[in-house]
Amino acid sequence: MVIVGTIAHDDIETPSEKANGILGGSAPHSGLAASFHLRPPPGHPPRIGIVSVVGQDFSTYHQMVLEDAGLNLAGVALSEGETPRRYLKYDSEMAIMGLPRTEPNVLDGFSPFLPQAWTSPEVLLCADSNPSIQLEALNQSSGSRINALDTSKIWIEEEFVNLSNAMRLSDIVILDEDEANLISGEKVLTQSISSIISGESLHGGIAAGKGPRSLIVKRGSSGVLANLPCGTIALPAYPMENPIDPTGFGDTFAGALFSSLVGHESPLNDVEVMRKSIVHASVSASYCSEGIGTKGVRSLGRGKYHARADRYRRIVGI
Repeated sequence: MVIVGTIAHDDIETPSEKANGILGGSAPHSGLAASFHLRPPPGHPPRIGIVSVVGQDFSTYHQMVLEDAGLNLAGVALSEGETPRRYLKYDSEMAIMGLPRTEPNVLDGFSPFLPQAWTSPEVLLCADSNPSIQLEALNQSSGSRINALDTSKIWIEEEFVNLSNAMRLSDIVILDEDEANLISGEKVLTQSISSIISGESLHGGIAAGKGPRSLIVKRGSSGVLANLPCGTIALPAYPMENPIDPTGFGDTFAGALFSSLVGHESPLNDVEVMRKSIVHASVSASYCSEGIGTKGVRSLGRGKYHARADRYRRIVGI
């Protein structure tokens, strides 16, 4: 599995906690979740590669956190300048206060480079980042079995042409409900899904080609609706009581989901594989909110995780 995304230093303030300069970005959140499910056996090389860029201020400690989790950082470029920085403040409802502020720093002008051995992964995950970066990665990974893409509202508004092109090269795309409706201009989610998959609501319309083969739509506390070649899957969110920090929730979901597809033949056509993968994604994401930054996912233990996964399965009746 190869993950292309951002690595950042996060300054986060929530009603209960505050931290500055902690490890963040779409690549660490998705990579740490993926590594929990795709950990290599002792003595074996990592099964997950990260493609990103950091500045000279990126600490050895943060590097060790990622490597100790079983992530291969051979695709992470070291550039002169500072690592991207994000400033996030949440209110009592865990909604971002004002506009999130980002300093892109070394991300400006960054072009991802996939090592030659990484151009044919089972899964290429283009985690949330500028669609121009995602598009370059997709064009380099000609032999991947599954191309997956995650995005956010800012890229729909500011980089829709590149985003549309990247989505057309993807087998599966993750959006939240507001993002899907923003792309389509529809108010009914099922109509939004149909128009995105057909390519009608992407830049250039149907004449430019079909959209992604599959869509997974996150619906907040209402859970997930997945439109896949194997059919439609709807599952609720895991009920969380005391969330501390929602940062990285979607990235954690994506990392757990797509790592769970590795090792399966044609998983998008197998409803049981996809249902199990969404279960793992939902349960993993619930841990993300229980600690500030990546702390919740990094503290995961096998026993604790499987107990919660079993509880979730009982809740949904599977």
